[in-house]
Amino acid sequence: MGLVSLSAEAAGLDAQSALVSPDPPDTVLGMVLKAFFPTCCTLADSGLLVGRWIPEQSSAVVLAVVHFPFIPIQVKELLAQVQQASQVGLVVLGTWCHHKQEPEESLGHFLEGLGTIFSHEPWLQLCWEKGSKFWSCKATHQQSSTIPGVPIEDHVMLIFYDQRKVLLSYLHPPTVLPDCQAGDATASAEGLAAIFDTVSRSEALFCKNQFDEDPVRLSHWQSEGLEASILVELAKKASGPVCLLVACLLSLVSAASACRLWKLWPLPFIASKFSTCEQLRHRFEHLTLVFSTQKARGPAQLMRKANMLVSLLLDVALGLTLLSWLHSSNRIGQLADALIPMADHVAEELQHLLQWLMGAPAGLKMNRALDQVLGRFFLYHIHLWISYIHLMSPFIERILWHVGLSACLGLTVALSILSDILALLTFHIYCFYVYGARLYCLKIYGLSSLWRLFRGKKWNVLRQRVDSCSYDLDQLFVGTLLFTILIFLLPTTALYYLVFTLLRLLVVTVQGLIHLLVDLINSLPLYSLGLRLCRPYRLAAGVKFRVLEHEAGRPLRLMMQINPLPYSNVVHTYRLPTCGCHPKHSWGSLCRKLFFGELIYPWKQKGDKQD
Repeated sequence: MGLVSLSAEAAGLDAQSALVSPDPPDTVLGMVLKAFFPTCCTLADSGLLVGRWIPEQSSAVVLAVVHFPFIPIQVKELLAQVQQASQVGLVVLGTWCHHKQEPEESLGHFLEGLGTIFSHEPWLQLCWEKGSKFWSCKATHQQSSTIPGVPIEDHVMLIFYDQRKVLLSYLHPPTVLPDCQAGDATASAEGLAAIFDTVSRSEALFCKNQFDEDPVRLSHWQSEGLEASILVELAKKASGPVCLLVACLLSLVSAASACRLWKLWPLPFIASKFSTCEQLRHRFEHLTLVFSTQKARGPAQLMRKANMLVSLLLDVALGLTLLSWLHSSNRIGQLADALIPMADHVAEELQHLLQWLMGAPAGLKMNRALDQVLGRFFLYHIHLWISYIHLMSPFIERILWHVGLSACLGLTVALSILSDILALLTFHIYCFYVYGARLYCLKIYGLSSLWRLFRGKKWNVLRQRVDSCSYDLDQLFVGTLLFTILIFLLPTTALYYLVFTLLRLLVVTVQGLIHLLVDLINSLPLYSLGLRLCRPYRLAAGVKFRVLEHEAGRPLRLMMQINPLPYSNVVHTYRLPTCGCHPKHSWGSLCRKLFFGELIYPWKQKGDKQD
């Protein structure tokens, strides 16, 4: 047996091909018909083939086998009930004969006579010959024959499929390859989707099996009894009240957060700058969607809910693990005792750095007056910061204890609090960076304006462009004087700006790594990845066909197997959205802002244009 990977188009799901062969005297050859037969019905007793006929694809999808004995009117009533429940046009496609024993002579005549009771064009006749691996497949047309009394017989391509896997799988839209025509790929995807859709929407038919007391006995993928789990059924029963209770609690929290007190300035501004508030708001949206009482409208939304639920559970589990680690062996007290000496060490290193800048750093000749002013200004800020840290030292252990307790809300909340604490502890570095950046930016823009003055141009504020302008001698003299002063003071300012920008970038890098970890936990589709690992057929990217039999004079028999979705496509398709409160600068935008002294904020600004 060979393994053949075919697309839906190569398997002939969207096209018909006529076979030219000598016409037998009693039949007329027709087109190629595709019959999809479930593997679970290969050992079923003889009976009727029940399924759906897809005329656009010339395909017959067999869903179940109705066993003898039966009453035709009861079979028709059953199909009408299932069709009303599933909106799938189910019909009797033909007959199935399994020669496990010597068949009765009247069985063949009886099967042939069923075509007059259940009129369907074409009429399938599938038979597994006794003591052989060969199959007999026929598809005849009685009413559409051009020759009276001579039926048209189609050639049948028998395709076996695993009914349970097809029922539980979700077929994703294919990616059109560069060498494929878009129209052909779309038609192939539609033909394959019709097969999957027929099986997935026929669950009402699969609720009945051959052990029921109903007068009509069926064989399908649940022929041995309904597949179910007591734990799953209990979870389904309890999910409704739990979702209703949690939804009520979330509505109360939402009503409390909508109070006008929280909208008074500057509370909204402060909340927008702390990543902890953004993360709590993001997780609250996840909880609202997961515990919503509305049923998911499709497999994609159901998968999104499952990914959010698994992400929440993993986040809380990691947070509880961190909480247990922090409260064991008095690690919070150890962190509190090490925090004050660490802050003193950082302040001492900053003082040494400023003293180095106030001298002759790297042998550079600085403007001594400006150098001394800036150095003493920053030293005074460091003194204020150390005093503030020592003032807060008696309360640091209690603050860390409450921060550790917040880990029960999830590891992402604890990491967001850690990022905010880091921002507060390095607030003096941020102040140094802002002072240096503003002073450097002022000089850069002043030099650019004076450079336009030398060229006889000026910036037109109304039209937002550079226009020509004539200056008198006094204006040129004052401009030259200011330009000379700024150009000689620029190296001193640029050195301070460079040093504090590097320190600020170091802090932003650490915060960026923390935010990257938070976004990874928030957005990673863990449920989809676990499903792809344990049950890859649930996420279908397409199908492949394995040849079972290909001999002259015998119908072509294929086995349809599901191609799982690649892991990269799983992450790309089911990745959850993040809170998006952090800016994402390109390298060009970042370098431009650093060169011109524009501030780099750790949060997203309104009206920011991302390159």
